[in-house]
This record gives sequence, structure tokens and C-alpha cells, in this order.
Amino acid sequence: MDTLSQGKKMKRTISAIALASMMSVSMAASADVVEDSSMNRPTVWAMGIDAGLVRPVGLAATIIGAGLFVVTLPFSALGGNVGESAERLVVDPAKMTFLRCLGCTEGQDNQNRGARAMHESDAQ
Repeated sequence: MDTLSQGKKMKRTISAIALASMMSVSMAASADVVEDSSMNRPTVWAMGIDAGLVRPVGLAATIIGAGLFVVTLPFSALGGNVGESAERLVVDPAKMTFLRCLGCTEGQDNQNRGARAMHESDAQ
């Protein structure tokens, strides 16, 4: 066997192992999230995936959205929907990235915020 074919075989093997690893981690994480969803608390897997994958993608979406907002601002101004454009392209991704609790789904975050607000109003 020549070196080139050995390299291709090794690359396929490494790719297969990486894919199998990612699939097993994602299946375990999704099962763990479903199992713990009744408690409104994110699991370790959900927090890890959120911190390592979802938040960086959200940051990229916020930056790209801000760029798109600036580029499309003249058209949004002519159409009269600057506020809606800013909300969808910049504010929503920024909220998802920076304000949502780590590992929480949107529903869990809303429930936790509601419970926290109710607790704070009872304390006063």
C-alpha cells in the first residue's frame, strides 16, 4: 500500500470515530434533557452543549445579524420596519446568546424567570 491510500484510510477511520462519538453524545444529551425537563432545570449535558455549541453559534448569529441590519437599513427605513428588522436580526439572537440561562430551553427560561419574579415580589 502506498502512503496516499494509507492516509485516506486513516482519515476515513478518524472521521467515522468522530461521527460515532458525536452521535452518541448527542443521543445521550437529548435523552438526559427529556428526562430532566419536568424539573425545569437543565442537565449537565444541556449546559455543556449550550456553552460549547449553541452560545458560540448565537454570538456568530448576533454579529452576522448586526452586519445584515446595517446593510439592509436603507431598505428597512424605506419600508418602515427598522424596529422589526433590528428585533429579528440583532436583538433576538443577542437575547438567546446572553440572557437565557445556561442549558435552558426558551420555555424553561421563561418559567424560571416567572418563578424568580414571583419569588422576588413575595419577598418584598
